[in-house]
Amino acid sequence: MFIKPKKSLGQNFLIDRNVLEQIVDTVEITNKEVLEIGPGSGNLTTFILKKNPKKLYTIEKDDELALLLKDKFSDKITIINDDVLKISEDKISNEKLTVFGNLPYNISTEILSKWIINIDKNFWFESLVLMFQKEVAERIIAESNTSKYGRLSILSNWKLNIKKMIDIKPQSFSPRPKIDSTLLLFTPRQKFFKLNDAKNLEMITRVFFSQRRKMLKKPFNQVFNDAKTVAEKFDIKLNLRPQNLEPEMYFKLVKEYENSRR
Repeated sequence: MFIKPKKSLGQNFLIDRNVLEQIVDTVEITNKEVLEIGPGSGNLTTFILKKNPKKLYTIEKDDELALLLKDKFSDKITIINDDVLKISEDKISNEKLTVFGNLPYNISTEILSKWIINIDKNFWFESLVLMFQKEVAERIIAESNTSKYGRLSILSNWKLNIKKMIDIKPQSFSPRPKIDSTLLLFTPRQKFFKLNDAKNLEMITRVFFSQRRKMLKKPFNQVFNDAKTVAEKFDIKLNLRPQNLEPEMYFKLVKEYENSRR
């Protein structure tokens, strides 16, 4: 049964055996519960099953592919035929999941952001092994004082430790994308900065990075009634640029904003 990849769903099937093996070797999954996002035609699914996980859940939005997976793997996997953006992953299992995902490029940052924002105290996953466009991955792992550093870097580093694993060339996929991909490993931070509402972090980083070449004075005045006092409290020079502040400083500024609105 041949399924033509759908451009509308950002489908690029991974076909390189060496890369598939490298992905499943990223973390230990024997006798653990695993969740695969967007299994497509089941190439990575096959390699995951070889590692003898305790249980394998898959989330596949495409109805045709969900039927293909059911036909191919029968009762070896549990198929959730739904949109990953509409699912409550913490309801899938009582155990912490190891997650693999060759994420659809068009919604990859939306998926990651959803997971980070919805984590409260308890992580529903043990680790995330996720593939992104290389350019997106560079933004996720970017450090302050670099051109790629921005909102996505700050949000991703809020609750997660991130490690770059490998870059993957277009010829490893069918159809071939026009760009390179990168595999990242995410693990929960034991401690992370507590904020009242993640939407405040999104709002403040949006204000600051919407004019990333401008000095901090302008966004400070937009966010805080007494910008000068706040800047002095945190010893921030208002002639710096948004990319000059570490993620931790943005968390402190969000907390300051939240406290000022009580």
